[in-house]
Amino acid sequence: MKHRGLNTAGHRSAFQGVANIVRFNWHFYVLAVVGVALGLLVARWLGGYWYVTGICVAIGVLATTLISLLVSWYVYDKSELYRFEWLPNISAGAKIVNIHAGFDETSVLLADKYPTAELTVLDFYDPELHTEVSIKRARKMYPSYPGTIRITTDDLLLEDDSVDVVFLLMAAHEIRDAEERGHFFRRIHRGLKPGGRVVLTEHLRDGPNTLAYSFGVFHFLPYEEWHLTFSLAGFEEISEEKITPFLTTFTLIKDVDSP
Repeated sequence: MKHRGLNTAGHRSAFQGVANIVRFNWHFYVLAVVGVALGLLVARWLGGYWYVTGICVAIGVLATTLISLLVSWYVYDKSELYRFEWLPNISAGAKIVNIHAGFDETSVLLADKYPTAELTVLDFYDPELHTEVSIKRARKMYPSYPGTIRITTDDLLLEDDSVDVVFLLMAAHEIRDAEERGHFFRRIHRGLKPGGRVVLTEHLRDGPNTLAYSFGVFHFLPYEEWHLTFSLAGFEEISEEKITPFLTTFTLIKDVDSP
């Protein structure tokens, strides 16, 4: 099955990332344009100080929107993110698992990068819990990877000590509840072989992402919260890598002596 936005070589098309953001979240951009237009009309009608204030607010909203789209284009279309050259080498026959939250752009690329590995794709999307309209639109546009297994965050359907690498690429932040997220990572820890790894990539609620996404940064989790989750799940060794100033990849390793 060929995914939309991917050519016959399994590569992403130009501007796919930023185009998806607009397609999946078009209502926000419509609201922004309508709000700015109405605000300027009211400010002009009030005149004087209000008119100047309205123009400044309109410029701020438009600038914030443009900056977020430019950063998104850089992160999702221009950077090395989806080229996957930064991912670890994996031995032939390794069992790898890609877990996502209903929108899967990465499984076909992982299958292309690791053709000799045994890839399992898990989807923890729950329409009762994950009610964002953007995810629903994305699921309609992007078909599931063949053989994708539906799971819950309570039951990953993984046998203990059975997996070499788990990929969580910009998905785990959708688990908003800290306790639920902790259970989820403990189940991942249990499913990994001793010495197995989790490769997790996320935006953080930090300075660069605040400058890029303004109030949207609150959809991301702080650095400290991720580390607390990792520690409570039993991961001892943690390394970090910046793909861009806006993305952090954590590599978590299950200790060889872990039960």
